[in-house]
Amino acid sequence: MHMRPDSLLFHQDFRCEPYWWDAAPPETARAPLPGEVDVAIIGSGYCGLSAAAQASLHGARVAVLDAREIGGGGSTRSGGMISSGQKLALTNAIRGVSAERLVRLMRESMASFEYLKRIVADESLDADLQITGRFFGAYTPSHFEQLRGQGQLLRDKTGVTVHVIERDAQRAMIGSDYYYGGILVDEYGGLHTAKYHRALRELAKRRGATLHSHAQAERIERIAGGARFRIHTPRGSLDAKHVLVATNGYTGAQLPFFARRVLPVASYQIATEPLPEGLMRALNPGRRMISDSKRNLFYTRPSPDGTRMIFGSRPAIRELSERDAARLLYGKMLQLWPALRDVRITHAWKGFVAMTRDKLAHIGEHEGIHYALGCNGNGVALMSYLGHRVARHMLGVDRDAGAFGEGGFPLSGAGIASQLAVPLGSALYQLDDLWRGRVRAALS
Repeated sequence: MHMRPDSLLFHQDFRCEPYWWDAAPPETARAPLPGEVDVAIIGSGYCGLSAAAQASLHGARVAVLDAREIGGGGSTRSGGMISSGQKLALTNAIRGVSAERLVRLMRESMASFEYLKRIVADESLDADLQITGRFFGAYTPSHFEQLRGQGQLLRDKTGVTVHVIERDAQRAMIGSDYYYGGILVDEYGGLHTAKYHRALRELAKRRGATLHSHAQAERIERIAGGARFRIHTPRGSLDAKHVLVATNGYTGAQLPFFARRVLPVASYQIATEPLPEGLMRALNPGRRMISDSKRNLFYTRPSPDGTRMIFGSRPAIRELSERDAARLLYGKMLQLWPALRDVRITHAWKGFVAMTRDKLAHIGEHEGIHYALGCNGNGVALMSYLGHRVARHMLGVDRDAGAFGEGGFPLSGAGIASQLAVPLGSALYQLDDLWRGRVRAALS
C-alpha cells in the first residue's frame, strides 16, 4: 500500500496529544506543598486518585504528588476499554498460582469492574461510561477456534454473556471482512479516560485531598526515628506518616526498588476526524469496543460521542515519535477498515503501561512504603479498585490486603533487559503475526 502524503493524512489541526484531552486537559496544580500530611501519594493516575479519595473519606490528610501535570500520565492515554477479569482468565498470569488464590484473584478482578461502575453511579462521575460490549476478532481460522474456547472460559469463570460470531455473521459486529469471526462479550465497555480522571480528581479534592503537579519525588527518607517519611521534591519537601507509590508505567529511577519490578511499555493510538454521516454506523453499528487475537493486537473503538474512530497498536519494534507512529497506525487501520481511506488523523499519542514478570498487578509494602503497581495493559478498572483497596489497608481499615497483596513482587529484569525486552518481544510477536498473516493469505 502506498503511504499517503502527510498533507492528506494529517488534519490541519493535527497534534501529538491524546484526543481525550480536548474535553478534559491535564491540570497544573502549583499550590504550595503542605508541611505535613497523613498520606502522601506519588502518582496522580486512577490508582493514586482513587486512593486519595478513599483515604480522605476516612479522615486522613492526603497530598497527591506528580512529576508532571495532574492527569498527564498513562491513565488519560489509554483506550479507555474496561472488562471484568478477562486478561486474568485467559493469560499466563494464572500459571504457578494456587487454585484457591486464583479464585480470589478472579473474584477481585470482577470486583474491580463492579467497583468502577458503582463509584461512577454513586458519585455521579462524568465519565461517559458505556457498556456496549466488546468484539474479539479472530486473525486466522485457528484463532477462531481458540476464541471459541476462551469464550467458554470467560463464561464459566466470570459469568459474562458470550456470543460466538461466525465469519458470515460478523458484519453485524464490524463492517469488515478482516477477521475470521470472533466472540462478543456483552458486559464489557468503555469510558472517556480524561473525563473519568477529571471526575476522580474532583472527588478527591472535594473530600479534602490536595493535588500537586510538577512535584517529582526525588528522594524519600525516614525521619522521626523511622516513624515518618520526608519526601523531597523540586518544590520543597513534606512529611508523611504513610507513603503510597502509584506511578505504574511512569516509575522512574528515583524509586529503584519499584523501577526494577515494572517494565514500561509504550502503546500508541490515533484518532480520526469526525466521520462522514452514516460511516460509523456501517463500520461499528453497535459502537462496541473491538480488539483481536494477534500478538501485536489491534484495539479500536468509537469516541464516546460516536463521531470518531480511535485505533491503537504497537506499530514497530522500536520506539517512535507520535507522528511517525501515526503514519504506520493509519496503514494498519486501513487493513481493518479500507472505508476510512479518505479520513484524516487529528490526534496521535502514546502512553506507557506497566508490565510485570508474572503478569499480575501487585499491592503491598516495602520498607514501610506502600505500593500499587502493574496494570499490565488492563488498568482502568483494576488500578481504580486497587487504589481504593490499598488505601483501606494502609490506614488499617482492612487488615487483609487481598489476593493482589499476596506473594512476592518479582524483579522484571529491568536495567539492560528493560532496554531489550520490549523490542525483542515486539520483534517475536511481529514475526508470529507475519507468519500467521501468510497463512491468512494462503487461505484467501
